[in-house]
Amino acid sequence: MDQLTDQLSPDKLQSYLDTAVQLTLQYAPKLLLAIIVLIVGMWIINRFVAGVALAMEKRNVEPTLARFLRSLTNILFKALLLISVASMVGVETTSFVAVLGAGGLAIGLALQGSLANFAGGVLILLFRPYKVGDFIEAQGVSGSVKSIEIFNTVMNTPDNKIIIVPNGMLSNGIITNFSKEAMRRVDMSFGIGYGDDIGQAKAVLLRLINEETRIHADPEPLVAVASLGDSSVNLVVRVWVAAADYWAVQFEMTERVKLAFDAAGISIPFPQRDVHLYSEKA
Repeated sequence: MDQLTDQLSPDKLQSYLDTAVQLTLQYAPKLLLAIIVLIVGMWIINRFVAGVALAMEKRNVEPTLARFLRSLTNILFKALLLISVASMVGVETTSFVAVLGAGGLAIGLALQGSLANFAGGVLILLFRPYKVGDFIEAQGVSGSVKSIEIFNTVMNTPDNKIIIVPNGMLSNGIITNFSKEAMRRVDMSFGIGYGDDIGQAKAVLLRLINEETRIHADPEPLVAVASLGDSSVNLVVRVWVAAADYWAVQFEMTERVKLAFDAAGISIPFPQRDVHLYSEKA
């Protein structure tokens, strides 16, 4: 009881009051300035993040990437703002930043494969070497792009299999995009016999090309002798079609050429070998 009375003595109370006033005078301006910086900083960050989101929308950045970058930018800048405000009040942030840096390094080393795929996904979504629906060939597989995710790209093969390819491999490898351009060239080769009329064969091929409405007149189709084979004269046909019509034109033209050559009496030779038998004289 005597100790409590001693603590509440006028001298002690005056000492406590003086200390409180001193701390208030010392920290109140810093606290007030920190609050102002926090409010203004939050407003500026929100405006900046909104501007970044608008810029990505105008550039047609993939929505998945746009949302992720907006969230990442928002969290990063607000974390830096909070650290700055804490240091203004007098909180020691050096050790805290060091701990965060060490933790980030450890996590980065543990997840370096995933981070490489993440970085690859960001690059793919940002530079768009392909988009959903494109038919691509990469890393020894080919198929239509079904979805582009942050870590992987999902592809659908022509025989309806799903292939998941890590984005890190795609961003660092060769990608062949068959759907990027509106037109594709169909290259076909047909062999005729050495005894057949080359002019007649070329006329048949040109007639079939002119009858096919999906073949473009510009660039001009090409029909020419490509090589003289062991058992055939090889004619090359090069025509331009819409990318979506590539396989249909190639398959249907191959069938039509065979039927037209048969009707015109033009042979399509196949490898053959002549065998000569000699009888030994007794």
